[in-house]
Amino acid sequence: MICGLVFLAAGWFVLTPLYGDVSEATCTAAEKYSVSHRGLSLLVIQDGHVIYERYSDGDSQDRVASIFSGTKGFWCLAAIAAQQDGILDLDEPVKDTITEWADEPDKKNITIRNLLSFTAGIEPVFALHGKRIPDRNRYSIALRAVEPPGESFMYGPSELQIFSEVLRRKLLRRHLTPQEYLQRRILSPLGIYGVDFREDAVGNPLLASGFKLSAREWAQIGILILNEGKYGRRQVVPSGMLAELFHGSSANPIFGMGFWLNRTASDDASEVDVEKMLDIPWQRQYWHHVCLCRDAPRDLIAAIGSGYQRVFVIPSMDLIIVRQGRDGPFSDARFLRIILGKEKLRGSRLAEG
Repeated sequence: MICGLVFLAAGWFVLTPLYGDVSEATCTAAEKYSVSHRGLSLLVIQDGHVIYERYSDGDSQDRVASIFSGTKGFWCLAAIAAQQDGILDLDEPVKDTITEWADEPDKKNITIRNLLSFTAGIEPVFALHGKRIPDRNRYSIALRAVEPPGESFMYGPSELQIFSEVLRRKLLRRHLTPQEYLQRRILSPLGIYGVDFREDAVGNPLLASGFKLSAREWAQIGILILNEGKYGRRQVVPSGMLAELFHGSSANPIFGMGFWLNRTASDDASEVDVEKMLDIPWQRQYWHHVCLCRDAPRDLIAAIGSGYQRVFVIPSMDLIIVRQGRDGPFSDARFLRIILGKEKLRGSRLAEG
């Protein structure tokens, strides 16, 4: 259950006034579009108030759904918390902790930041999502680097599992596991409990995927972002360190660490379907001169999970949008244009296309 939301003091409620370009009418149209594309839930929060909340198929607000790669953002928050706590530094060489790498010249310059931004040059190995590999961490640190760090974007579980091993070894002196650390430093302050860490045979959590959350629970990460690392009265992570997650790399300007960005939005940028692009082998993916939505603010930040699970956060509008669904055709750009009032409302016809 969620607790501690300052805007829930009087309970969850729906407001109908217009907030900038977002209104009940645009939210209703966006829900029609979402449901017609296998949407399950839509939650919109602005200025600290729930302005729209709908669930399909008779589901309740407590319904949980897999957020898939949305899980990554929580672990990246744990990384900056660990930097605050003096456990690690994002720019330290991984070989200082994974000492097996000391004599591997292709890995000696890889940093923790490279791992979290998927620019370490180590191939994704999607088999790590399953149960066939009994020790994900050991398997991942043995993988060879195929590209120099910083030059390529390879989105997948392997580099996060290497970070998992870095964090595991660093926490040994504190007698904590990565799961305990994440729960203590990030999840509990956000009122989130009982997540599935998808542990392997030796107890390593899967960092790339696995969490199942309700829309309300997932919205907590948006509240943390809007409040610059503060939740309720507690500064969970420093605002300056939180901002580290929202800087793209030269290999992929629209991905920071755990979160996708719209900073490159412009009239001449192409809108990208992140999930379709990620289906292409990393060697042929193209992340330059693209954006999530040309008509959305450039400060938009997105947590993205497979099957079009989304949390959109727009600080300039004090806005959080949570959309959950089943795998199916869906356009982030179209959805955002509808909900932000950038597309002319045409009643039920908005559900088409």
